[in-house]
Amino acid sequence: MSNNKNLESFYFSKFSEMPTLPPIGAGEFNVFCLADTIANNAHAIYARYDFFKIMVIKGKHRCHYADKSIAIDGYTLLFFNPSVPYRFERLETNADGFFCVFKESFFTESQRKGVHDLPVFIPGGKPVYRLSEQQQQEVVSLFEKMLAENKSSYKLKYDLLRNYVGEIIHLAMKMEPNEQLYHHPDTNARITSIFTHLLECQFPINSPENFVKMRSAKDFAEKLGLHVNHLNRAVRLTTGKTTTEHIADRILAEATALLKYTDWNISEISYCLGFTQPSHFTYFFKKHNGITPTSVRFV
Repeated sequence: MSNNKNLESFYFSKFSEMPTLPPIGAGEFNVFCLADTIANNAHAIYARYDFFKIMVIKGKHRCHYADKSIAIDGYTLLFFNPSVPYRFERLETNADGFFCVFKESFFTESQRKGVHDLPVFIPGGKPVYRLSEQQQQEVVSLFEKMLAENKSSYKLKYDLLRNYVGEIIHLAMKMEPNEQLYHHPDTNARITSIFTHLLECQFPINSPENFVKMRSAKDFAEKLGLHVNHLNRAVRLTTGKTTTEHIADRILAEATALLKYTDWNISEISYCLGFTQPSHFTYFFKKHNGITPTSVRFV
């Protein structure tokens, strides 16, 4: 499947049972203790999620974004948005902290500017904030209030929850962000990370008018200002797979998602994935999957 995950798949990976869901119109807001989630890094894939997430966590962890990884130690406040793929890696089993999730509609009615425009959520912004003891107490107190309010029967509780989330956002925006970068072990790993980011940025494809612009190792090498042999060597040494294999795997994943979850015809899917002819797409798909695109559509 495509590395674009929805809230349902996130819940499935984090909880042994589906949590209680909010009512329609609540922007799918929910709040949890980290101790209640499954601590399994095998579920933590590098992906773009279709919701916002705010987390406060204690201990040693690492968050991987695009071409960098951020080492986390002590109490840390993190912001995740749907525009940037990431992978969160727990380095300690017993995580202490909280997180809340919500869709853009949670803030639509109250924000003059969209939540996407807030500094803590803009792509390329600073997503990680190391907390002092006083700041940690403030943030933890707000999350505890959210947990309690989320269980209440108060009619306007989502207005109050929105205010608590807003307090956390404003607390962060008043802080100077602290990034301690975990450097990639060598140049090959860094090149591979940037290649992976460029590849992933082409997806998801949201309409038949959108299309993949970089389809070959040469395309990516030119974008990176590298000789194609240099790129191929770096990717293979780091991952054990060729650049071409990574590209093919990602296109196959997107093709499968489009076949299963859209009503676009085969020609539209073929062209947006960079194939000049639908027959070329069918040959590619069958070569790698052993079945035709049409058979996937009707599974």
